[in-house]
Amino acid sequence: MSSLPVRETSSIEQPAPARRNPRDSYCILIVTPTLDGGAADAGAVELARILHEAGHRAIVVSRAGRLAAEVTAVGGTFVALDVASKNPIVMLRNAAVLMRLAREQRCDAIHALGRAGAWSAFIAARLSRLPFITSWYKGFREQNLFKRTYNGIMARGDRVVAVSEQIAQLINDRYGTPWDKIAVVPLSIDLARFDPAEVDSAAVADLRHAWGVRRDTKVILIVGRILRRKGHHVAVKAVQRLKDMGLKDFLCVFVGEDRGRTRYTGELWDLVLATGTMDVIRMAAPVADMAAAYAAASVVVSAAIQPEGAQRAILEAQAMARPVIVSDLGAGPDVVLTAPAVPEGRVAGLRFPAGDDAALGTALLRLFSMPEPTRAAMGLRGRDWVLGHFNAATVAEQTLRLYDEVLADHGGRTPFRQIKQN
Repeated sequence: MSSLPVRETSSIEQPAPARRNPRDSYCILIVTPTLDGGAADAGAVELARILHEAGHRAIVVSRAGRLAAEVTAVGGTFVALDVASKNPIVMLRNAAVLMRLAREQRCDAIHALGRAGAWSAFIAARLSRLPFITSWYKGFREQNLFKRTYNGIMARGDRVVAVSEQIAQLINDRYGTPWDKIAVVPLSIDLARFDPAEVDSAAVADLRHAWGVRRDTKVILIVGRILRRKGHHVAVKAVQRLKDMGLKDFLCVFVGEDRGRTRYTGELWDLVLATGTMDVIRMAAPVADMAAAYAAASVVVSAAIQPEGAQRAILEAQAMARPVIVSDLGAGPDVVLTAPAVPEGRVAGLRFPAGDDAALGTALLRLFSMPEPTRAAMGLRGRDWVLGHFNAATVAEQTLRLYDEVLADHGGRTPFRQIKQN
C-alpha cells in the first residue's frame, strides 16, 4: 500500500474560473470510514477502479482494512487516516489533513462515503473551495435530533449520490434535498465472477457438506454482517413458523461477519434456542467463494428492517440466477422486480413487509411450493435484470458523467488545478 506525503502549498490569488473539458484528467479524493467489506468500503474500491480505468486518479483515505490492498490493485492510492472517529477534535484534525492532501495532490473534488468522514471532508472541501459529493448506500436511523443532525451531513453535498431510487426518495423526504441535486448511480456487479455457468460444482458440494445440507434440502441463504438492521431475528421467527407448519428438508444459513461490537449475536443465539430452531439454522463463517454459496442456495433472503438501498448480496444472488425474497426496506422495485410493480411474467422475486415474520414465512412457503422450473425461471429473470442494469460498463459511464457534471458546474477549474497551471 502506498502513502502520500502531505505538505503545505502557498496560496495565491484565484483567477476567474474557466470551463473545462469534462474528459480532462482529474483527481478525486475519496473519504470512507473503513475498508473492511461493507457497502461503502466496496464502493470506494469500485470508484477507484472506475477512475483509474478512465485515466483519472483516485486517492482513497480511510482507516486501514482488508480492502486497502484492493484499492492499490485497481490503480488507486491509499492513505491511512482514522476518518471513522466521531471525536470532534479528531474530525477537525482530519479536516486539516484532507485539506493539505487535496492541495498537495491537486484534487478536483472530495467524495465522502460515510458520515464521520463526511464531516471532515465537508470542512476541507468548503475551505478549499472544492466540490463536495456524498454517497448514500443505505438509510440511517434517526432516533433523535442529534442523530438527525449527524446524519444530515450526507445530504449537504453539491451532488448527493443514492444507490437506488428507494434511497433517493428517502433523502428527498427527510431533508428536502432538491431532485436536481440527487443522482441515482447503482452498484455494479462482477458478472464474470457471479456467473452460474462458471461455478465450480465441487466447491458447491463442499459448502453444502460443511453446512450439513442433504441432497434434497432447500437452503435459505442470508448474507451480510450480523447486525440488527439486517433482520436476522425476523428470519429466525419465520423459520420457526415453517417448522411449526411441518415443513421439512430446509435449512437457513447465515453467512456474514460478526465483529463482536454489539450484543446482537448473543440475542440471536438466545432466540434460536428459545424458538427451538437450532436444527434448521446454521451460523456459518464468511465464505471466500460467494458464487458457490449462492449456487448452493435455493433462495436468498434479505429481511432488513431499515432501508438498505441496493444490497450487493441481493444483486449478486440475482446474477447467480437465484430467486430472492426481500423486505420492502431490503430493496426497492428498481433492484428486485416484484409484483405488483411488474406483471407476473417479469417477477424475479417476492417481497414482504419489513419486520413481519409471518409474511416472510408465507413468502418462503409460496416459493418452495412452486415447481422447480418456475423457481428457475424467476432466477433467470433476475439475472437478466442485473445484466442489463448493474453491469460495470453502465455504472462506470454514469459515475464519470456525474463527476464531469459536478466539475463543470463548479466552473471547470478547481483552485489546485489553477495553482498547477500557473
